[in-house]
Amino acid sequence: MHYVIIGGDAAGMSAAMEIFRNDSTAEITTLEKGNIYSYGQCGLPYVVGQKIFSTTDVIARSVEMFRTKYKIDAKIGHEVTDVNPLNKTVAGNVLVTGERFEVKYDRLLVATGASSIVPDWGGTQLDGIHTFKTIPQTEALIAELKDVNHVTIIGGGYIGLEMAENIREIGKKVRVIQRGDRLMPILDPEMSDILLQKAKEKHVEVKLNEEVKSFTGNTRVQEVVTDKGTYSTDLVLIAIGIKPATNFLKETGIETLENGAIIVNKYLETSIPDIYAAGDCATHFNRLKQKNDYVPLGTTANKQGRLAGFNMIGEKIPFKGIVGTSIMKFFELSIGRTGLSEEEVKELDIPFDTSTIEASDIAGYYPGKELMQIKLLYRKEDQLLLGGQIVGGHGVDKRTDVLATALYHGMTLPDLLDLDLSYAPPFNGVWDPLQQLAKRNFDKNK
Repeated sequence: MHYVIIGGDAAGMSAAMEIFRNDSTAEITTLEKGNIYSYGQCGLPYVVGQKIFSTTDVIARSVEMFRTKYKIDAKIGHEVTDVNPLNKTVAGNVLVTGERFEVKYDRLLVATGASSIVPDWGGTQLDGIHTFKTIPQTEALIAELKDVNHVTIIGGGYIGLEMAENIREIGKKVRVIQRGDRLMPILDPEMSDILLQKAKEKHVEVKLNEEVKSFTGNTRVQEVVTDKGTYSTDLVLIAIGIKPATNFLKETGIETLENGAIIVNKYLETSIPDIYAAGDCATHFNRLKQKNDYVPLGTTANKQGRLAGFNMIGEKIPFKGIVGTSIMKFFELSIGRTGLSEEEVKELDIPFDTSTIEASDIAGYYPGKELMQIKLLYRKEDQLLLGGQIVGGHGVDKRTDVLATALYHGMTLPDLLDLDLSYAPPFNGVWDPLQQLAKRNFDKNK
């Protein structure tokens, strides 16, 4: 059986390794457009901020290791442009030589990930305008940052804020321009406000409700023009989001969402036999919405890739879905969220209530406690948990993961009171903050 995988990062190589481990007769070919395999993109902002020494530190396995140790025909610089489901072939260009290539497959996995969105703004061709997703893009940005004083970041989501922190930490002036009314729009407004205050505290200039129109300069960017003003800058980072890298599949008949995400079933199969998809180029079944969603995260890409590998060799293991869990750091703040936001619950037309609490991460009398703000959403009729957001210092990650587990298993707000969570004064209060919130709500409704 010849397995062909398009994409050499999280989903693609997770699948390749499961095929290698579980099918001793497998022939595996991987086609990667770039020159680097299997690296942690989520660590790249911290290379810019000099918390991680080098981009090489985020590489999990080299191309040579896949070729020699795992006998995978790992190709680099191979850009796929065509997939022919009838002939079961994949074709494209070798980027260094310009030569065409064609590979036959028995089973194919599309794991091409996503690409940065760059709108049709005037001046995007100017020097000094960057996107940020790959190791080469990171190295190019680091090289230019040495000679600039002021950076403008377009976009106030995950990448925009992580980059704002790390670029500010190396001594640069930073401005963030956000088209919407708040930073991190996946958070509810009152939780997002905490991030805005932290940005101001760290002297990160934030422009909300402004839409970029163009960039100006001779050969290098000098100004950002919005619908409300013109701002001088030395460098621009565009971080407004990503889109599935699936344009090359348009003629195949593979079903996709409007944004291009490949629709897959629970076995990661597409609408065409023997073609699978996983990761940031595919859909992600949302357990709370009970429908396909698009929430591109490294954790999900690795899980889907692993399961795609099993399913490609005939071991039927379903992907059971996501609840939408994520966490990020913004200076001293930890920001965790899981489940649905108020906006998403309203879109689903679910009657709901919310409860909030401010609590400390450890026992109140133990030195070093840090506060966190917690907001939970739950269905009005039966208090079924729908989502939660937590912003604070230490301990946000623990409560986010507890809540994610509760959401996965369909628990209610009162169910949190029955959880047997760990306790000792240096680690927690006798009632965990999530349980404090549930207890207060229970007492109020007695």
